Amino acid sequence: MSQAQVVVIGGGIAGLAAAAFLSGAAGGPARARVTVLEASGRVGGKLWGGEVGGVRVDLGAESMLARRPEGTELARAVGLAEELEAPTTAKAAIWTRGALRPLPGGQVMGVPGDLAALSASGVLTSAGLERARHEERTEVGEDVAIGRYVADRLGQEVVDRLVEPLLGGVYAGRADEISMRAAVPQLLPIARGGGSLVEGVHALASRPQTVGTPVFAGLRGGLGTLPEAVAEACVKAGVDLRTDAPVAELRRTPEGWRVVVNGEVLHADAVVLAAPAPEAARLLRADAPAAAAELDTVEYAGMALVTLAFRRADLAGLAQLQGGSGFLVPPVDGRRIKASTFSSNKWGWLERSAPDAFLLRTSLGRHREEEALELPDEDLVARSLADLKEAVGLTARPYDTFVSRFTAGLPQYPVGHLDRVARVRAATDRVGALAVCGAAYDGVGIPACIASAAAAAAAVDRLLTPATGEGSTERTMGA
Repeated sequence: MSQAQVVVIGGGIAGLAAAAFLSGAAGGPARARVTVLEASGRVGGKLWGGEVGGVRVDLGAESMLARRPEGTELARAVGLAEELEAPTTAKAAIWTRGALRPLPGGQVMGVPGDLAALSASGVLTSAGLERARHEERTEVGEDVAIGRYVADRLGQEVVDRLVEPLLGGVYAGRADEISMRAAVPQLLPIARGGGSLVEGVHALASRPQTVGTPVFAGLRGGLGTLPEAVAEACVKAGVDLRTDAPVAELRRTPEGWRVVVNGEVLHADAVVLAAPAPEAARLLRADAPAAAAELDTVEYAGMALVTLAFRRADLAGLAQLQGGSGFLVPPVDGRRIKASTFSSNKWGWLERSAPDAFLLRTSLGRHREEEALELPDEDLVARSLADLKEAVGLTARPYDTFVSRFTAGLPQYPVGHLDRVARVRAATDRVGALAVCGAAYDGVGIPACIASAAAAAAAVDRLLTPATGEGSTERTMGA
């Protein structure tokens, strides 16, 4: 009998990874015939590359966590092993209290583990530093908001000037709402242990497996090459990959699933739903209303990225742009931008590919502050240039610009998020022959999304593998 048919709904990195795992494109045997349906005109979601000023750059996410293996392993599996590259040793800064100040070492997501480094950075006022030196013991239950916990332990200024900008770079969210258990679970045992938070973070940051190991990785040519390579490998493995293919309807049938796309009806033995939460909720409303109701509660933050291309000669003598990788901006400082990356300093491959150009980018917008997304591109460019002038003295004009918009880009992880995810999966399990994956569930980072895709592919494979043993042609489907 022929292989089972699996439809993957969503062509972001999670959906592409699930297709690669099921089709054998990522190595291993092919476990199913796979069709990927992506509603937009391209695959990759927030991983997206293009040219600005004649230079290939990332227009979306530019790096992935290297201390989790899933992202780099998938890159190697699809032929990008030689393209993996760590960032340069350029250092990041915090633009706060009227100056660029070095990002303190020894911290974990802004939670300090080295008060000497924190003091030397000048990020905190003397009063804020003194408060951080006198920890207040607090109780931690099943879960807690990172910002509220750290404010109680070390003072509000640590949250305002360190935790907020670090978390904002990942979630575009608010520290006093984001779940420690979901977003920074490695801090939870420290918080529950009853000892010093600073000492616990210091021990965590000093572990041998982390010291000297690059935290992040990118790809020569940009991280946007990853979904392109995964998609190419999938197609070579026989995956039917369709863009401009929005799913109008998803319904359970006695044999599996009925998928309606562009007026065509597809029949699948199983489905991997890798779409954002609002779209997943819409598709599940008929057959898994409890899951849909939970997914309807997922909030998203919108953001815009402004990429600016300068002629390097126009920046001669601008010391603040020499050597640094960029800076983060605490919301408490009231700036327009929330971060800037000096891409040509951060990525050696970019400097090598365009030695006469200097590429940098800014980000704007966060949860419940997405009004920037409504502004014309030229206004976002102007806002970025105004802040860059004040931060680093930049007065040169870019010779090219590009604005990327992510209207519902980053799902928020409030306290209780993981319980919500468990309820979603319990509800979809009851429907059967269905698995969900992506940024709305187990982590917004690329390795986390790929890990959730691997779990979804394995779950589907178990559903389609007969209880009588591997290799049998009988299939057991969920009820």
